[in-house]
Amino acid sequence: MAVKVLQPPKLDGKLDDAAWQNVPSAIDFIINSPDFGKPSSKRSDVKVVYTDEAIYVGAYLYDDPKDIRRQLTQRDNEKFQDADNFGVAFDTYKDKQNAFQFIVTSANVQSDVRISATYIPSSDGLSTTNSFTNPGFDYSWDAVWDSRTSITADGWIVEMEIPFSAIRFAKKDVQDWGINFSRFVRKVNEQSYWNPVDPKTSGFVNQFGDLSGLQNLNPPLRLSLLPYLSTGYQDIPTNNGTIRNALHSGGMDVKYGVNESFTMDMTLIPDFGDVQSDNVILNLSPFEQQYAENRPFFTEGTELFNKAGIFYSRRVGGVPTHYYDVLQLASDSGYTILKNPSATQLYNATKFSGRTKGNLGIGIFNAVAAPMYAELQKPNGEIIRTQTEPLANYNIIVLDQALKNRSSVTFTNTNVTRSGGGRDANVTALDLSLFDKKNTYNFQAKARYSAISGDSSYSGYRLYTSLDKVSGKWQWGVFGDLESERYDPNDLGIIKAPNDLVYGSYLTFNQFTPNKYFLLRNYTVNVQNTYLFRPFTLGETHVSASFLHVFKNFWDASLLIESSPFWFDDFYELRTPGRVMKRTPWAFFGVRGSTDSRKKLYISYFYGYADLSPLKNDPYYIISNGARYRFSPKFSIDINGESQHDLGNFGAVLDSLGNPVIINDSSVIGRRHVTQFTTVIDGIYNFKARMSLSVRIRHYWSKVSYDTFYNTKADGYWVNRPYIPGHDENFNAFNIDMFFTWDFRLGSRLIIGWKNALGPDAALNGLQYGKYVGNLDHIFSVPHSNELSIKFVYYIDYNDLKKKKL
Repeated sequence: MAVKVLQPPKLDGKLDDAAWQNVPSAIDFIINSPDFGKPSSKRSDVKVVYTDEAIYVGAYLYDDPKDIRRQLTQRDNEKFQDADNFGVAFDTYKDKQNAFQFIVTSANVQSDVRISATYIPSSDGLSTTNSFTNPGFDYSWDAVWDSRTSITADGWIVEMEIPFSAIRFAKKDVQDWGINFSRFVRKVNEQSYWNPVDPKTSGFVNQFGDLSGLQNLNPPLRLSLLPYLSTGYQDIPTNNGTIRNALHSGGMDVKYGVNESFTMDMTLIPDFGDVQSDNVILNLSPFEQQYAENRPFFTEGTELFNKAGIFYSRRVGGVPTHYYDVLQLASDSGYTILKNPSATQLYNATKFSGRTKGNLGIGIFNAVAAPMYAELQKPNGEIIRTQTEPLANYNIIVLDQALKNRSSVTFTNTNVTRSGGGRDANVTALDLSLFDKKNTYNFQAKARYSAISGDSSYSGYRLYTSLDKVSGKWQWGVFGDLESERYDPNDLGIIKAPNDLVYGSYLTFNQFTPNKYFLLRNYTVNVQNTYLFRPFTLGETHVSASFLHVFKNFWDASLLIESSPFWFDDFYELRTPGRVMKRTPWAFFGVRGSTDSRKKLYISYFYGYADLSPLKNDPYYIISNGARYRFSPKFSIDINGESQHDLGNFGAVLDSLGNPVIINDSSVIGRRHVTQFTTVIDGIYNFKARMSLSVRIRHYWSKVSYDTFYNTKADGYWVNRPYIPGHDENFNAFNIDMFFTWDFRLGSRLIIGWKNALGPDAALNGLQYGKYVGNLDHIFSVPHSNELSIKFVYYIDYNDLKKKKL
């Protein structure tokens, strides 16, 4: 189907070059949704040619020009926007598991995606790091390639130039790749593919067509440099005056193709000031809050490192271990903090990854973090310096062998070594995933072993197995998950609570083709039991069900039901091994839905209510509403607000250091009224396809009021005790993130950012300002910190320099 040409086509959004003439076309696209199996309602004509340096795709997409949606969006953000798009995906190793996908909208906005073999069944609780993204589809990967579009009298045209340096493939005289083309017509929400992609069949890349006869492809030297310079200014108001910092930094990212299949990515003195602020909350649970990864180096091309679910990248360059100890020391002693960095500086980080001709994926990750220090001043003027994080080395090794029928076996090892006799950690994982020839069933077996050394030494393990029916209208699965008491991957991964045994099952019904009333339906029921592993004790029985309906007008509505029908032991809330707290039965009912996202005004909602507790006045409810309005193809605003009220929230009472309060050998718990409000406003103005201004405003407020205190008994039940004053809490978080982003040439970028947040010592009185509007108004009368930054990134490709020399 692909034809080699001596003269590449000119990239201008037209198909009148000689290179496109007499080239066979890919036509007859088949609908994937909303009505699988039918021919696409729109005609598409796609051609592929290639040279020694790049592969070119030209597509003539027939349509009425008045019906073509052309909203400008940010890069990698074409989904659910008001724009038609066309894409091509290459399975260069033809392993039916991994692919590179390139998408262009009718407004010439690009998206690029790394597609991997990751399959996470509905029952899997192991792969925690994948909870923020669609498993197997990595939009954070950015390649350097070019495209042009144009609107014609009978449709639109897209031309794409994808340099061979942007993808990886084995060195062979004749190449046979998997390939598929996609088209999305926004007016009718029609997704179609050249080679049919059946929604009832598990997997995506395994449903590609063939691209045969690519001859004499010589993988180019893949060497590119991304030097950057950044400057800025920061002021942080504190109770002891304003801290003013001039921000200056410089560094470089380097990509080097070690051979045709493997790439080394390095970042030297990285700067992450241009990423979105974290969604900080008041965390009342015994488990740490998990944050999304926003730093490009740790999101791009990390599918191999994330496959085992034991890599939580926020550990690298995160908050220093003793950062909060310094805050507590200053509070207790009256010392003044002169310096206490909230993020660990990285000296460098390196990724080496690729796949051999035999489909063995190899990944190596290394990062070196600098030692961090805090400086405090005593009342007498003496300055003391204390280490908050030692020099640390982080390592990951992954070997991922792709097998037949989408199956795979994966070995992963993570290692953290700290200087000065600090805590060291090593975690090893082995994963087996097997699919049958008909792609109907999947069996998974996973094992992890952790070993900690240093101040204390211990080890632990985790075992997981599952069997799932993954294709067809009816799908089901059963699983078991065992964690030993001392299993601890937290130095480079994350786990909420070890020492448990969980087993469960689910059953799902899917309607993938329209009927008289619905475009799509999905009904799922889950049952799960949790036990404490040692000593073996029954914990919680959890039942849930969801019922999703998508209507003919593209509105959707879901009913959610969850319940723990029996009293159960909470083994973690009291933060003390061997102590348990009884929790009451509960049931939750919720309704979620949204309107047609094609319209200028788009509404979403979620309403939920929980009760059925044997205690009086113990309800929980949540109200969440969102609205997005598209003022023009360039400008849109999205507003989301959520209110949660829990009138009977029970939990451990903690002292000022965060330790559980224990009186007369009895853990103290409290019944509290927890009120939480979150408002997020997102605005985006796209000047053109590669220039935008985005603003994100987030206000979070949580208020905790205790009304009753209890002593817990040995069996976990509780009895009244006298009231303990001074434990009510009031927490506010407020952030404004504004970024102007201009991709002024391929791979090069200018970013101007402004960040505004509450000052670290800003105090808001939750009693005086007990209403949401009053609390929000008071936010603006307390000191805020501000940071203004400018970052310039320039892309240098060795192949471009080589051409200029010639």
